[in-house]
Amino acid sequence: MRNFTVFYIILFLSIVYTSNAQIVISTPSLGFTQACASPSFNTYNVTFSFSPDSALASTNQFIIELSDSSGDFNNATDIYTSPQGSITTSPATLTFSVPTSIAGESYRIKIKSTAPVSSSSRSVPFAAYYKIQDTPFSINNLISTGAYCSGSSYLLSIDNPGGAMNDSPLQYPSLTFNWYKETSQTTSVFVSQGETLSVNEPGTYFVETNYGSCTSNSFSNRVTISEASSGASSEISSSLGNPYCSSQGNTTLSAINGESYQWFKDGERISGATEQMYTTNEAGVYSVNIDLGDCNVNTSINLENSGFTSSIDVPERNMINDGETLVATVTTDAFNPEFKWYLNEEIISGAITNSYEATQRGSYKVVITQTSGCQSSVEYTFVVTEAFPSVDNIPNLISPNADGINDTWIIPQEYVSGTNTEITILSSQGEIVLQTNDYLNNWPENSIDFNAVNPVYYYIITTENNQTKKGSITVIK
Repeated sequence: MRNFTVFYIILFLSIVYTSNAQIVISTPSLGFTQACASPSFNTYNVTFSFSPDSALASTNQFIIELSDSSGDFNNATDIYTSPQGSITTSPATLTFSVPTSIAGESYRIKIKSTAPVSSSSRSVPFAAYYKIQDTPFSINNLISTGAYCSGSSYLLSIDNPGGAMNDSPLQYPSLTFNWYKETSQTTSVFVSQGETLSVNEPGTYFVETNYGSCTSNSFSNRVTISEASSGASSEISSSLGNPYCSSQGNTTLSAINGESYQWFKDGERISGATEQMYTTNEAGVYSVNIDLGDCNVNTSINLENSGFTSSIDVPERNMINDGETLVATVTTDAFNPEFKWYLNEEIISGAITNSYEATQRGSYKVVITQTSGCQSSVEYTFVVTEAFPSVDNIPNLISPNADGINDTWIIPQEYVSGTNTEITILSSQGEIVLQTNDYLNNWPENSIDFNAVNPVYYYIITTENNQTKKGSITVIK
């Protein structure tokens, strides 16, 4: 009987001891300084110690408790719970992920145990953000300029909806945004928060998703705003770029924000084109008149649909003397370009590079074709003529007597209207009687009165490339 009494006393004391066992959990040591999480990374470690090991029950679980963004645990969140009895020795390291809604600069964590119940003190504060959107995005329809009338303002906004061309952060309602104004090429100042910004001061503005001290790639393009009354500038953007590849379909032209719009193509008004955007698949010079309320802005774009850019280094009209040559060179960023040169619409055999040396007079053409990606072509034409015709081809005698023969001074077509050649005719006393860059082979338009002596006039022909030919014109009856 005595032995049974001793056994029950020992069992009772053991139960009492176990039910009152306690552990001390140290302040958690963070394995990070910031928790800048994203869909591609969200794993963090925390280390802690506890004592004594023997006080843990086999059912014990360790829990990571997360405060709110100010470090307050009144509405704390459990973000990790270990399996029962999985941790039995000290120190221990737990791996956890932060919630996708996390956003703030002063979060803290605690470590709790369940058997026995205990809690650590708070960790040091840390910044934590879940960067659900972490790519560049667009504002102002990617138009890099904007203008407002004096005394008014211009509204900048984040573009939405998102898509393949624009991962708009407005697709994620939990995000907030900070707007900035540039003070130099490398510095800026905070302006405001929100999805839009009303601007009434000239400057360059942009917006970033508010990920606090966590570095991110969630930022917008820059937009330069000016006051219309002080010489505002603007531009038109093309959704497929400029040049764009016409085989990819239509491109959308976008203008800055305004109250009303009227679009033009090659100077002609486009009926019904009165919205901020205009869709087309045709090359040309597009312009739009934008009513800003108290003032207007007009801007244009030379839209090309070749998918590449190119240029040629010779003008449309060129002159060479006997024995001279003209070298024409094409510059292009086309992928795997193909070149074909023509003379008087006949292909020139062997001329397949970006440069050609013209030795003959005539009408030339070069066709540049992009053979990879957007397959498209662009052509340039130019004319090569003799520097000056022979003296026999420039009349030095006219008879303005209305008989239909030599009534006016008729010179070769290379120097008449449309060639930008300056024609000057002077009297024998040096008085200028005609000076024009638009000669129509019509001098003299009025009769010239004279008696016995045939009057003599002098001409000066000056070409667009400043070559000069001089001679005389004798007027007879």
